Amino acid sequence: MKVDVILGLQWGDEGKGKVVDVLTPNYEIVARFQGGPNAGHTLEFEGEKYILKSIPSGIFQEGKVNIIGNGVVIDPALFRQEIEALEETGHTLTDRLYISKKAHLILPTHRLLDAASEKAMGNAKIGTTGRGIGPAYTDKISRHGLRVGDLFHNFEEKYSQAVARHKEMLDQYDFEYDLEALEKPWFEGVEKLKSFQVIESEHFINRELQNGSRVLAEGAQGSMLDIDFGSYPFVTSSSTVCAGACTGLGIAPRTIGDVYGIFKAYCTRVGSGPFPTELFDEYGQLLRDNGREYGSVTGRPRRCGWIDLVALRYTVMLNGVTKLVMMKSDVLDSFETIKTCVAYRINGKETEELPFDITEGIEPVWVELPGWKTDMTKMQSEDEFPEEFNNYLTFLEEELGVPIAIVSVGPDRAQTIIRQ
Repeated sequence: MKVDVILGLQWGDEGKGKVVDVLTPNYEIVARFQGGPNAGHTLEFEGEKYILKSIPSGIFQEGKVNIIGNGVVIDPALFRQEIEALEETGHTLTDRLYISKKAHLILPTHRLLDAASEKAMGNAKIGTTGRGIGPAYTDKISRHGLRVGDLFHNFEEKYSQAVARHKEMLDQYDFEYDLEALEKPWFEGVEKLKSFQVIESEHFINRELQNGSRVLAEGAQGSMLDIDFGSYPFVTSSSTVCAGACTGLGIAPRTIGDVYGIFKAYCTRVGSGPFPTELFDEYGQLLRDNGREYGSVTGRPRRCGWIDLVALRYTVMLNGVTKLVMMKSDVLDSFETIKTCVAYRINGKETEELPFDITEGIEPVWVELPGWKTDMTKMQSEDEFPEEFNNYLTFLEEELGVPIAIVSVGPDRAQTIIRQ
């Protein structure tokens, strides 16, 4: 069997969690392949709202195995909070959540290093969530990291060595901290984490594929935040593109099947970094208000703008997208005119390719389409779509060269239309 991949094509917050939840009934296994608790996947169904940070978004579907893969970084304290919040709502996860032994741990000192580094950068800060993601991945690459499997092998000594090293690094900053206050909930989280099934996830997944199981790989953040291909240095610390599913789960490229590329009908971004189509006027605020564009983990207001097809073409290419999923279509229901950026004008020359540097000097080239001025939130099939909305879909498909297979018209899992 093949592994289908779901990932974001913009700067994150595209709505991946909802789509994973909707598609999970078609699979036996859902596996997160990168990122950490800086991700915030929001799911709404049966009148309830859930925010997942480290746990795969297939967890609410009965009888499915969910795996936190080796490419993920885990903060045990936040993991425990997430698990207990779900348990309080009646969702018991111990029988369907597996954790890779090779997933790296976010230590309390990683969070301190993250905060100290951001403070020292001042106005040049990246705009991280402060959850220690970057320092944890830095230790992973520099071969100083601790992994989940280390919890069962002389962990106290390994932890003490790591903390001593981090304290030396913290001494270089003008930064006060209370490590003990962070360590208590962290070690409580370690005990909670150890109560789950900790597995050799790469062997498990490949064995299940050979036995005919269908696997859905879930990414976090978005392709424009990829460590290699995103708007560097304003990126995350992991590989958010399709190739990251291979390294983040231990699967071969030949096992990849469909690649679902998720994008909003407009654009958003959290934190610092370039954003060529960003709006600073009443339309940007209207997008923010209509779309409830505030971070599900951080609560930070998201920057909003019109859709950027230059960036989308780029991420469609990088990921080999076979099916597109358009989210938050309903947010544009009230607009008279919809603007789309089809090219960049740089120093008087137009280009449809994403340049090396998009921090400045870019003027979007716009195409305007008429809005549909229709409430789409109660629509249940594409037969109900207004003509103007169908025209918008056709325009995007022609520009991107990939069919839009799924359209979301609201936050609830029921507000999802699969096109024929």
